Amino acid sequence: MKVLKFGGTSVGSVENMTNVKNIINDGNKKIVVLSAMSGTTNSLVDIANNIKVSNTDKALQDINALHEKYILVIDALLSDATLNGLTKTYVAERFNFLIECTYKSFSQLIENEILAQGELMSTFMFNSFLQQEGINSCLLSALDFMKIDAHKEPSFNYIQNNLQTVLSEADTAEIYITQGFICLDDTGEVSNLQRGGSDYTATIIGAAIKAEEVQIWTDIDGMHNNDPRFVEGTKPISDLSFDEAAELAYFGAKILHPQTILPVRKDGIPVRLKNTMDPIAKGTSITGNHVETGIKAIAAKDNITAIKIKSGRMLQAHGFLKKVFEIFETYETSIDMITTSEVAVSLTIDDDRNLEQIVSELEKFSNIEIDTNQSIICLVGHAIVDHEGTHKLFKILKDVNIRMISYGGSRNNISLLVDTENKIKTLQKLNGYLFELVTL
Repeated sequence: MKVLKFGGTSVGSVENMTNVKNIINDGNKKIVVLSAMSGTTNSLVDIANNIKVSNTDKALQDINALHEKYILVIDALLSDATLNGLTKTYVAERFNFLIECTYKSFSQLIENEILAQGELMSTFMFNSFLQQEGINSCLLSALDFMKIDAHKEPSFNYIQNNLQTVLSEADTAEIYITQGFICLDDTGEVSNLQRGGSDYTATIIGAAIKAEEVQIWTDIDGMHNNDPRFVEGTKPISDLSFDEAAELAYFGAKILHPQTILPVRKDGIPVRLKNTMDPIAKGTSITGNHVETGIKAIAAKDNITAIKIKSGRMLQAHGFLKKVFEIFETYETSIDMITTSEVAVSLTIDDDRNLEQIVSELEKFSNIEIDTNQSIICLVGHAIVDHEGTHKLFKILKDVNIRMISYGGSRNNISLLVDTENKIKTLQKLNGYLFELVTL
């Protein structure tokens, strides 16, 4: 069995839903994971924020506007009067729930429940559409099997056991539809896998059922060798290894949730990135194989803060780095890059929520310099630190002020830290320098 995930754009219009129906209706049994319709999650975030600040009138206005949008989509999608009515009733219940939330005391649980409504509605609508088209489908609730633990990691044994139970008790179907993104937390309350988490849902399910393949369908034909929003003439990459794809996802490639690869790599379950708008395009295949060496792709991660920690006591102080790392661990803040010298450590973080407290702790034994508005440019490929052409990337040093370089920490990744204002120029120049080295 395969697992196919379709993003918000793929279910964002009647035309696109029809494309998805044609893609999945191939006679093979599968699980289909859907995101919320494009734009819905952003609207729900706005609604939650307005409820949080007690702007009830604006929240109700946005709820009613979004409800009207869904009514229009349902009428265009479902010509069958019975299915149309049932779907409108279900959607009305979801919007009534949102209205009720405006009169409740705001909490993280309320916010999570609000954000869950998009996936609940998109899957119900799409399942109704399949039934109208005579396709044997069955709707499964992700809240019956998707769960995270206290550390916000998937509770894999729980998921595997409960998914098998749900599938065995469900009506026999050719296509099972379920929600991406949403789940239960360790206390059994509604939670989620963060933005983009539908990819993660798909590979968690894929690992749980030992899927033949997981397919991630979006509106672009696979992972590109650079960011097409900023660089002209980028090309899709036909093959990536799990390591390469994981590095690119973590360091900013928007097509994949950063955790997507983790569940499937242990069992070697292939992941394929495909384009809903161009189904015959090959896309990108992600497997355990290393197809070629050298730099394959570039990605960028914004909103980075660089911290320079300088101390005369660092010299020969064997416990210095341990002391530094313990502070970041205390405030649950991950470090992306790190470089060291005899008297200083420079490192980067992408979560500055506890920056003030971290700096206060560090200043007890060191001098601190902070640079904000930084971007990490990540270059990824198999064994790139050993590749004969990799030295050419350092041509960039004559054109762009590089704040930090991470080289050799991984054989598959070289990272550069630059001011965000230089990000686009850096991506464009690297593209010109490097991609005559590798055939993609």
